[in-house]
Amino acid sequence: MKRTKYLLGRDDVMEILECSPNHAYQVIRRLNEELQSMGYEVESGKVPRAFFETKYYGFADMSKD
Repeated sequence: MKRTKYLLGRDDVMEILECSPNHAYQVIRRLNEELQSMGYEVESGKVPRAFFETKYYGFADMSKD
């Protein structure tokens, strides 16, 4: 059974978006600022997978691999 990461880091965002490390950090920072404005606690340098997928794809991938 494959475990899905709950939090995405720089390398994960780089792989998904096929972008540079700098751009990945910008994406994470922007999403974390949005989460903080909504009253959520955030982990610096990481973003919740479900929130990332919702913002980029319009839904969270809830499939279990």
